[in-house]
Amino acid sequence: MKDTKTETPMILCCGEALIDMIPTPTVAGPEGFVPHVGGAVFNTAVALGRLGLPVAMLTGLSSDLFGRKLAGALQASNVATDLVITSDRPTTLAFVQLRDGHATYEFHDENSAGRMITPADLPALPDRITALYFGGISLAVEPGAEAYAALAARDGAARAVMIDPNIRPGFIRDAGAYRARLARMLALADIVKVSDEDLAWLIPGAGIDAEGLAALAAQGPKIVVVTRGAEGAIARLPSGQIVTAPAERARVVDTVGAGDTFNAGLLARLSELGKLTKPALAALDAEALIEALSFGARVAAVTVSRAGANPPWRRELA
Repeated sequence: MKDTKTETPMILCCGEALIDMIPTPTVAGPEGFVPHVGGAVFNTAVALGRLGLPVAMLTGLSSDLFGRKLAGALQASNVATDLVITSDRPTTLAFVQLRDGHATYEFHDENSAGRMITPADLPALPDRITALYFGGISLAVEPGAEAYAALAARDGAARAVMIDPNIRPGFIRDAGAYRARLARMLALADIVKVSDEDLAWLIPGAGIDAEGLAALAAQGPKIVVVTRGAEGAIARLPSGQIVTAPAERARVVDTVGAGDTFNAGLLARLSELGKLTKPALAALDAEALIEALSFGARVAAVTVSRAGANPPWRRELA
């Protein structure tokens, strides 16, 4: 007899996995760099796995030492890796500088396993994947960026789509091509989350108010979320209603991975509420969105309270 059991819905995080080289004092005195697993989309996948959500990652990973370290870290946080595209190209390295707890990055990404994936490399997605998450530097560098845009176009029509562009202007070589690609993806999105800096780059002159959020929503996404650091988040529902949620109070060690973890908390609570589908998001109510934003803030507060991108496990939130 055919098994008609419905598979558990799964979120697929699509984008970069890299090594953050974190400055660390050495015994001899001078500052050195210690490798830590990271990447915006990688961090969100790990956070979802630790929160107990069924999650997989689609990315390009190297077969080198760092690539194996990344794959092991995903698996240790309950992230499925069967859709990972593996090659013998090098792993992307991001050298981090921390100033007053805030991180800036210098990327070494030429010819990397993550950057060089193409649309032809994309695997077929199983039916259990019901939501797609895109973001980070993987949307800015080609040919990988075009692969993710092609994936959104191919598989986003029947699945919930969230995008966090996490814009790094210094990393964008062709702003026109990047804006055009992002516009195509935003037209397919159900949720877009941006920082206040991202919004200013995307729509020069836009304020963090009803008018500014409406301008971004006009590009396609049903739900627009803007994070404002310690001031919390502001969001626009499909109805046009504006809601806010405060940030959680925390002793900030650094902000590495804070936004990525917020995204995981937002997706996790929407999924748990049964709202992470295209029809449900199109009709989302204020109460559900505020609950999801608040949970995202709660999860992010744990991450900023400790060094590096180290999202909490569900048991730490009890």
